[in-house]
Amino acid sequence: MTNDNETLSKYLSYILRHKPDEIGLQLDSQGWADIAELLAKSSAHGRPIALDALVDVVENSSKKRLVLSNDRARIRALQGHSITVELGLQPVPPPDVLYHGTPLKYLSAILASGLQKQARHHVHLSSTVESAWLVGRRRGKAAVLEIQAAQMHGDGFAFLRTENDVWLADSVPAKYLKLLTCD
Repeated sequence: MTNDNETLSKYLSYILRHKPDEIGLQLDSQGWADIAELLAKSSAHGRPIALDALVDVVENSSKKRLVLSNDRARIRALQGHSITVELGLQPVPPPDVLYHGTPLKYLSAILASGLQKQARHHVHLSSTVESAWLVGRRRGKAAVLEIQAAQMHGDGFAFLRTENDVWLADSVPAKYLKLLTCD
C-alpha cells in the first residue's frame, strides 16, 4: 500500500471506528455509512476523497479493516470501534490457541491483570503469531502472548470472529495467557 493509501486507510478507520461526528457523518446501528455522504462530508471538512481511492483502500489494504456493502453504496469498519455499533457477529468456538501482540511496555501489567478491552468494545486476538507480531510492533518493541482460547471457551467465555479473521473477546484473564516471545 502506498503512503497515500495508508494515510487514507487510517483516516477512514478513525472516522468509521471512533469519530464519525467529527465530520458530521451518521452511521446506522450496525456501523454502516453511506459512501456518498462520507465523501461529501469529508470534502466539506477539507479532506476530499475520490471514490476510486476509497474502493482501492478497502479492496487492497492488507489489514482489511473496512468492508463495502454488497451494493457498494455503504462502508463500515469490521472491528475496533470505540463508538457503539452492533456488528451482528455470533459467538463461535475458537481454535485451541490465539495470539495477542502488544507493545513491550504493557507486558507486565497484562501478565498481572489480563487483557482488557480499554476504550474499545473487545480485545482483539490473532489466529497467527505473525499477525500478532505486526500488531504488537506498530509502536516499537513487542511481545506476543499465547491465549488458551479453547480452555477459555470451555470455561464459558464467548469469542467472535470478524470477516477479516480477527478474533474478539470481552477480556482475557491472566490465567489464560502465556508469554510466547518478545523483542
